[in-house]
Amino acid sequence: MTTTLAVVTATVVGLMVGVELAVAAVVNPILLRLPAGASLAARADGGRMLGRAMPPWYVGSLVLTAALAALTWGTPTATTALVVAGVLLALSVVLSVALLVPINNRSRTWTAESHPDDWREQHRRWDRLHHGRVAIIVVAFVLVVLAATAL
Repeated sequence: MTTTLAVVTATVVGLMVGVELAVAAVVNPILLRLPAGASLAARADGGRMLGRAMPPWYVGSLVLTAALAALTWGTPTATTALVVAGVLLALSVVLSVALLVPINNRSRTWTAESHPDDWREQHRRWDRLHHGRVAIIVVAFVLVVLAATAL
């Protein structure tokens, strides 16, 4: 049971990190270089799609990590790594809700005909915040994998 939960947790967290890393390193830099209309349309669509998919994924990753920490309680290396990973995943959720979601909610309504003059700067701010979030969840993923291998 513990091994299965460790594999599932590492897989779910790892896939989430992969998606977020791809957004940060590949997708958004490409979209930001497009002309305004295409960039705004693509970011708005991505914001709507990922805005629905990512919240359950983040919360699910946190729940799985917490469940694995509870199941491995008393195994010092695994428990410590999982508790720290859980704190980092919780921090990423708070960061998302407090800072990234408000920008995303605004930008997903923008069109080529209706957008603020500083739309690129707002997207760049979202991207900078997202890079910080990616760094946090990468560390959380490494800790989950460390815990899984320490079992």
